[in-house]
Amino acid sequence: MRRFLSILFLSLALPAATFAQFRSDALGDGESETSSALREHVGFLSAMALEGRAAGSEGEKEAAEYIYDKLSSYGVEMLCSRSGETFGISRTPGDTLASRNVLGFVQGYDPVLRNRYIVIGARLDNIGVNKMTIDGVPHEQVFPGANGNASGLAMMTELARMLSVNSLLLRRSVIFIAFGASREGQAGSWYFLNRSFPDVDKIDAMVNLDMLGAGEDFYAFDVSNRDMDAMIASVELSPVRPVVTTIEPFPSDHRSFWSAGIPSVFFTRGFYPEHDSPRDKASILDFDMMERELEYIYGFVRTLSVADNAPRFNPPADSDNGDGKVWSYDAVDAKPSFMGSYDLRVFMEKWVYQYLKYPPEAVDAGQQGTVNVQFTIDRKGKVRDAKVLRSAGELLDAEALKVINASPGWKPAKAGGKAVACRVRVPVEFKLTDKSKFGIKR
Repeated sequence: MRRFLSILFLSLALPAATFAQFRSDALGDGESETSSALREHVGFLSAMALEGRAAGSEGEKEAAEYIYDKLSSYGVEMLCSRSGETFGISRTPGDTLASRNVLGFVQGYDPVLRNRYIVIGARLDNIGVNKMTIDGVPHEQVFPGANGNASGLAMMTELARMLSVNSLLLRRSVIFIAFGASREGQAGSWYFLNRSFPDVDKIDAMVNLDMLGAGEDFYAFDVSNRDMDAMIASVELSPVRPVVTTIEPFPSDHRSFWSAGIPSVFFTRGFYPEHDSPRDKASILDFDMMERELEYIYGFVRTLSVADNAPRFNPPADSDNGDGKVWSYDAVDAKPSFMGSYDLRVFMEKWVYQYLKYPPEAVDAGQQGTVNVQFTIDRKGKVRDAKVLRSAGELLDAEALKVINASPGWKPAKAGGKAVACRVRVPVEFKLTDKSKFGIKR
């Protein structure tokens, strides 16, 4: 008992990486306790018996119950029933499925900041089963989803354990969510923000965990948020550090939070050869690397929790430090480029229309039209000074400006062989097609 209490005391006092080394030494050689737990979680969640955890399936429900049981056993306060908080999705007339979110809570200690929240989420569902007929014989392909996204769920579960044990070190409170129906237009995260959680304005940040067990590198995508960039860089004593990318690896639940004006960071290892295939099994995962990633993410969440000031959604751009001259788009020798392309349509297709969300109030009011926006790409490739030249209404204008202001970095324009600031104009179109949002029942 005395040795156990000593270990518990050290877990509260030592930095994450130091504690990880201490724990490994205490356990001796071989796989660490954390790696073993990650392997156990992935093994259950990607088992063939769960049939790929399709949204609304029995396998998704079993996965939800497993996450609930584990979080509860780790001392996390649960905010839903064992089968999760259910919601309905009407995909087509007469085709309705019931999915679910699993929610847990660890309270911070600060009398003021404990009423502010950090949300940590991971996708619960995967593709499920593909049924086909070959030469007249029925066959089934199961997509286990070990990396997509049993890996993120396992990381979230073990992160909950670490934060629950070390809750005395948290100023802000932390909400853990396994999002159902993520592959159905991020419906679970939309439901949480728009129907389930009443204090969205008190969420200071969101951390998304998706596909973290296999891939080329460990990435962090934060929509080029300067405050988040600084926090990511400030985490010390970690065995690994993420590569901050300005290109979104793939769509996931961070999008719902970003669209709600909440600073978000997406941790992932990106695409991998077995992605969305029956070969996505636990055997392809690197559990030791997952443990190292987990230690970094733990340190990052600690940093978020104890910061006096929460990250801002859209911090102002750095000063251009130039001569103040802004060139017209047609006057420069080399136009600014986005994601390797000088074609502004790439910016619109790969960024603006990927993140643009129709404001619900504008939908209800039947507002539509085109917002013409002018902005400057400065000599460092940062977007600044965005303004509306032609309005389509206050709500639509604000949404267009929000998306453009949060643009990742560009390659700046050039004139006379030097980088220059360049003025750009783009039309942002809002067109009503269907007033339902993901078909979620109101």
